[in-house]
Amino acid sequence: MLSTVVPLASSEGSDFHAPSVAEFFPGELLFAGTPFAMTRMNLIGLMMAGVLALFFVWAFAKPKLVPRGVQNVGELAIDVVYKNVIDEVMGEKGRKYAPYLVSMFWLLFAFNITGIIPTLHIGVSSVIGIPLLFALIAWLVFNIQGIRALGFGHYLKANLFPPGIPWPIYFLVTPIELVSTFILRPLTLTIRLLANMMAGHLLLVLFFSATSALLVADGYLKIFALPAFAMGFAFTLFEILVAVLQAYIFTLLTAVYIDGATSEEH
Repeated sequence: MLSTVVPLASSEGSDFHAPSVAEFFPGELLFAGTPFAMTRMNLIGLMMAGVLALFFVWAFAKPKLVPRGVQNVGELAIDVVYKNVIDEVMGEKGRKYAPYLVSMFWLLFAFNITGIIPTLHIGVSSVIGIPLLFALIAWLVFNIQGIRALGFGHYLKANLFPPGIPWPIYFLVTPIELVSTFILRPLTLTIRLLANMMAGHLLLVLFFSATSALLVADGYLKIFALPAFAMGFAFTLFEILVAVLQAYIFTLLTAVYIDGATSEEH
């Protein structure tokens, strides 16, 4: 049955749009051919960052002891990260990292949720540059903070030569710790976020494009439009959960790495 539906849906004149990786590399819209060239993805990212910045400025422009209105929403947004990430993972010492971790969570959420916003329809974090940038910043933060807290030599020793291990085992453990701590961490952060956001976008495009194509198809194929739409709607709800969950996991792991790097015992 699928082999019948797909060729008809993708035939000339239909509305079916087969999702592809090319969608994540749109053409230049502004300043084309210059180092400042802007694509649709760049513009969406700038817009969401601007909206987020304006919201927090608005929420705390005139803070009151007893919060009201938008200040309540702003404080709730901060408390989400404080209570579920900072306090849970790092405790009191994590408060100084709050501006960084709160900004990370809400920027990632804003870049993730654009995948289901009408007229935007693509997550900014589904392009490798965004997850990689956040991952590299996290890598720099936890390493720099670890060196500041323990000293360069002690930090390397704590990570590469865990105490309590017979010295011959270090020939096996030290290379593993080197790769896992200093190389794989930013890569796993990047790939986890990128893969989830790319997959979600491709599935949404697939189901909703198939819905449109099946509605204008001839004969019995129209009956498959409703199941395709139902799947697209279900995946839209699922993508909302993924947008929150991926922002939370990325921020949580960053907090774990900072806490581990700045602790005497690993």
